[in-house]
Amino acid sequence: MRLGAWVCAADSYLHAPAASVADEARVLDMSDATALTQLIEKVHPTIIVPEIEAIATEVLADAANKGIIVAASSRAIEICMDRERLRTLAAEQLGLPTTPYRFVGSEEEMRRAVHEIGTPCVTKPVMSSSGHGQSIIKFADDYVIADAWEIAQNERRAAREDEVSRVIVEAFAPIDYELTLLTVSSTAGVVCCAPIGQRQEKGDYRESWQPAYMPNPDILSQAEHIARTMVEGLVELAKKDGEQCLGVFGVELFVLTDGSVLFNEVSPRPHDTGMVTLASQNFSEFALHARALLGVPITADTVALRRPDTVWASRPLITEGYGRVAFTGIEKALSVPTADLRIFGKPYVHGHRRMGVALASGDHAFEARQRTAKIINSLETIHL
Repeated sequence: MRLGAWVCAADSYLHAPAASVADEARVLDMSDATALTQLIEKVHPTIIVPEIEAIATEVLADAANKGIIVAASSRAIEICMDRERLRTLAAEQLGLPTTPYRFVGSEEEMRRAVHEIGTPCVTKPVMSSSGHGQSIIKFADDYVIADAWEIAQNERRAAREDEVSRVIVEAFAPIDYELTLLTVSSTAGVVCCAPIGQRQEKGDYRESWQPAYMPNPDILSQAEHIARTMVEGLVELAKKDGEQCLGVFGVELFVLTDGSVLFNEVSPRPHDTGMVTLASQNFSEFALHARALLGVPITADTVALRRPDTVWASRPLITEGYGRVAFTGIEKALSVPTADLRIFGKPYVHGHRRMGVALASGDHAFEARQRTAKIINSLETIHL
């Protein structure tokens, strides 16, 4: 909207945050192909910007065939949503380094794969994210493996009783730390933002900081090569379908204890850990996504940090419970040096939910991360 675009926000419930910053808002189940098709026919969009995994990808492919720009591309969304197709592309077609892995379609196949891969290992449903349906198997015990299979089937995103999800079993690598490289595809080519360090719990983001400290410059070189190769591979596939493949990609990487870097996953949209860019970069990941989709060339200067001698951090405000909530302690939270706070405006909590994000900077990552912790700890949740 700031750049003059007319925006219609669509979500699965009333009063979703994006509805407050859009010209129009619609409510629908975007995994319902009929409902999504009807929305597209009513709105006649020039650009469709998917932000969730549970979406009818066949409808997006049809829209792209009709000349509508789909971010990043309909093929990229299909591949990135499916760990099997993504891992096959990364490891077997693009030659990127990954952990050893097997894909399985039954509990018995999982049992064999666990014995082949060895323990500890990680199991994840092929179509899920943010740790949903993920397990760590420490012992090749039949009961443990059966439990991991059930978790993958029942706790994945958009789980359906009549569907059996395939599962990836991958080796538990000796990870030193994890990185996200926001990688932008625009009319000017592919560029990488400064690396983002992150901490996760059960596969879900808990804090991030940028730039991540990497004493060995070879690690950054490896990371950028993997990120560019992955995104350029998706761009080439999109071009074969007649699409452009524009926007921000969140490329997730593992840095091992020996200094080698492995590809993990990629999201074809702004990434959770990239919320730190709301403070750290001249243009946030969201602004970069919008500009790239509107045909604006994105260069190394566009993705530059605001100050190269400063580290920024982000930490989500996670609330547990049910129903509407409010927050007190805002004045104390914002008294923390360099503090900023974004409350998302989600109307209710159901279980546990990210309701905002704390942002702060410091001379080094530890200081910035301490400050975001103080911001979150200053807030108190009130259940209404």
